[in-house]
Amino acid sequence: MNKIVNQRAWFFVLPVVVLVMFNAIIPLMTVVNFSVQETFGDNVFFWAGVRWFEDVLNSERFHAALFRSLLFTGLILVIEIPLGLMIALSMPRRGPWVSVCLVLMALPLLIPWNVVGAMWNIMALPDIGLLGRGLNALGIPFNYTRQPVSAWFTVILMDVWHWTSLVVLLCYAGLVSIPDAYYQAAKIDGARPWAVFRYIQLPKLKYVLTIAILLRFMDSFMIYTEVVVLTGGGPGNATTFLSIDLVKAALGQFDLGPAAAMSLIYFLIILLLSWLFYTLMMRNEAR
Repeated sequence: MNKIVNQRAWFFVLPVVVLVMFNAIIPLMTVVNFSVQETFGDNVFFWAGVRWFEDVLNSERFHAALFRSLLFTGLILVIEIPLGLMIALSMPRRGPWVSVCLVLMALPLLIPWNVVGAMWNIMALPDIGLLGRGLNALGIPFNYTRQPVSAWFTVILMDVWHWTSLVVLLCYAGLVSIPDAYYQAAKIDGARPWAVFRYIQLPKLKYVLTIAILLRFMDSFMIYTEVVVLTGGGPGNATTFLSIDLVKAALGQFDLGPAAAMSLIYFLIILLLSWLFYTLMMRNEAR
């Protein structure tokens, strides 16, 4: 019996393809066009080849911004993934408190990014902010507008408060999907809580943790709005991450060629690191 293939279903996919082309491919081609050309205005362009890519890759400013972005992303992953997993493990699985905990965890995710930056801007002010004034009252010098360490502490604390909930919700969803039979067998065998976590919960959470790490890596590596509202990239260039440096080059200095080249390099770095994360985790899972 021959199987009848209905090709008319592609007509339902066509609007999505057109939308993706309009929102992604066309802007990407525009960026590629700017990255290989030079312009002096009046819509007149000159071929520049790979000159802008060479300038960006040889720039100390780019290297410094890239290092700050990688350092920030590494710190965020080291803090938020274990913290989110611990909170998810401590949350109740049944009862009326489940809904309360889930709502409380979801609240930070509902706040817009610019509002988060404004909230922490006010909270961290050294004179009137709850965080700044409290730390100074304890004898800890804190001024995120002048001290790079204070600025980094505030930005990291802000991101942890805002996005740890995402890791918590993902891990909690993975935990509640584990059948009770596993826990019953572990109880019969007299397994301790650490053994239950290591041999039952953690293996079942590998795919969930992979998604959490990828999402938090991409989002933290591309962070922009919260940091701009909070510190503006300062003090000095202490919190000028790659995304902020890119916007300064494109809109502040109007260097469209270098900015386009930097954005493509930025995109390739994210794509490469995400692929490496996923490949390594899936390889360990296969073993």
